[in-house]
Amino acid sequence: MASKRMLKCCKGVLSCCSGPPPDMAPIGVRIKVLDRYVVIDNGIIQLTLSNPDGIVTGIQYNGVDNLMEILNKEDNRGYWDIVWNDQGHSGVFDVIKGTNFSIVAQDDDHVEVSFTRMWDPSLQGKLVPLNIDKRFIVVRGSSGFYTYGIYEHLEGWPDFSIGETRVAFKLRKDKFQYMAMADNRQRVMPMPDDRLPGRCQQLAYPEAVLLTNPINPYLRGEVDDKYQYSCDDKDNKVHGWISFDPPIGFWQITPSDEFRTGGPLKQNLTSHVGPTTLAMFMSAHYAGDDLSPKFINGEYWKKVFGPVFMYCNSSCDGSDPTLLWEDAKVQTVIEMESWPYSFPASKDFEKSWQRGSVSGCLLVQDRYVNDMDIPASQAYVGLALPGETGSWQRECKGYQFWSQADEFGNFYISNVRTGSYNLYAWVPGFIGDYKLETTITISSGEDVNMGELVFKAPRDGPTLWDIGIPDRSAAEFYIPDPNPNYVNRLYINHPDKFRQYGLWERYAEIYPDSDLIYTIGESDYSRDWFFAHVTRKSDDNSYKAATWQIKFQLDTVSQDATYKLRVALAAAALSELQVRFNDATLNRPHFTTGLIGRDNAIARHGIHGLYWLYNIDVQSGWLVQGENIIYLTQNRTASPFQGIMYDYIRMEGPPTSG
Repeated sequence: MASKRMLKCCKGVLSCCSGPPPDMAPIGVRIKVLDRYVVIDNGIIQLTLSNPDGIVTGIQYNGVDNLMEILNKEDNRGYWDIVWNDQGHSGVFDVIKGTNFSIVAQDDDHVEVSFTRMWDPSLQGKLVPLNIDKRFIVVRGSSGFYTYGIYEHLEGWPDFSIGETRVAFKLRKDKFQYMAMADNRQRVMPMPDDRLPGRCQQLAYPEAVLLTNPINPYLRGEVDDKYQYSCDDKDNKVHGWISFDPPIGFWQITPSDEFRTGGPLKQNLTSHVGPTTLAMFMSAHYAGDDLSPKFINGEYWKKVFGPVFMYCNSSCDGSDPTLLWEDAKVQTVIEMESWPYSFPASKDFEKSWQRGSVSGCLLVQDRYVNDMDIPASQAYVGLALPGETGSWQRECKGYQFWSQADEFGNFYISNVRTGSYNLYAWVPGFIGDYKLETTITISSGEDVNMGELVFKAPRDGPTLWDIGIPDRSAAEFYIPDPNPNYVNRLYINHPDKFRQYGLWERYAEIYPDSDLIYTIGESDYSRDWFFAHVTRKSDDNSYKAATWQIKFQLDTVSQDATYKLRVALAAAALSELQVRFNDATLNRPHFTTGLIGRDNAIARHGIHGLYWLYNIDVQSGWLVQGENIIYLTQNRTASPFQGIMYDYIRMEGPPTSG
């Protein structure tokens, strides 16, 4: 199978050579075990791993002795790592080094090796209480290698939590200087030395620097921050680096999201200055502690992360090395279509025949929009561990399986691991979350057809007015141009304009004397609603709360009736939203969220974090005939990064009969 995959690439129109020439059969995979190294070679790529650590110390490809950064120590080139916490330790960073090596499978078609690190009580407080098995696979005819990991916490072992786990690859800085992660997100990158003192100025937090004296003078005056290259997991399939001399690409391909946490909208890092490429499995980025799994009372847990594919390609004639990106996208599709892989040896990785599927049709019921049930067009429908409605976005221990419905609401979720799940969904254009109360059990080879399912979207009465688009993002609101002194040129005239540095400071510049006022029927949310409700910097360098106003007219007020204000938030960072109706001086607000959120999306150039929905009962006595004003105050003010992003706001009148 692998040789046919590579042959397809070489015969393509991209002039990319990823495998042997079409007229040459690939040689078998060979392994050589030395005292300190394990070398696996298929004639296209040679992978060198430390023995028994299981660190990628070398990748030989297309005439280059080593694609990894040879200036780094061997344990700082290609490695699995984990950040963990227990009662006595916080944020422990651990490069996972095996203590035992074994060959799991070996023949001409593929070699799979294992590097294990087993835990026992004598290691308490020294190592994360997990048995960890790192696997590497080289396949015949393939210009790359696969890696996956199996983590296991035995019953009765100590309590702990995971902040992050991933695979990191650090490439040669003298070769790889062009990064690509999307058709419109690729560029020549700064050198790692550009982030050292004398070449940059640190900005508001350590990850962000202003390049003042970069090695490449063209980059002078730009901002570099690894979070500017984050990505939703649903879009995070392939990213990596290109060397122009020789023309070589190194790509990290993730063929499935099933082992990632937090669902399709979870954001993660990709590639960044180093040159570094990451395969993120767990992280608290853009979510906070909610996405850090906590294991208490000695619970048993086991999970397979991966396999992910590290793919190398080269240009046959060198005419346009950026075509390597196009080839990497083709290879990504091939890998996704091959999922789940048939060759991993671990019984913990379920093969295709062991899995099942779920299908159905999702409809939306909103009688104030349509008398009939509406097809849930483009709905995100997924399976995750049983939990509360919407819990999938904070779920971080099990597997998740998602698909996007067609225009008629039909969905099909394939290759689902055996187990018990709840079915969850959310529908662009509608607020709220759907959950099927019945638990679905998937058995091997079983296709479960759920028939028609109906999501009753949150709704009490007719829409009096609304602001925004209910899509769990603040992208439709006004995003200002950056301060010209703090620009990343990639994002000039770019749809991801929100990834520019320092946009939170622009609010006070745009509204220097008073806060935002939005008038229903006159204002335009794409122009008049700032994308983030942030704090305002004072002359003494402290921060104060900003209170926004929504002005709207009511011809009449239904007495003794209840109106409804629905506020959907796209992000929240150590913030508190207070809502007052027609009286900004009320000491006690009509509604408060309390302190919420740690997603840090404002500082990290995200346009969303976790989703929050608040349904506020509005007493008719709070309203008046004529002009009404809703005061929205974000009153936590210790930092410029405390704030919220709105997804959508809707005011509903009292329910109507009929």
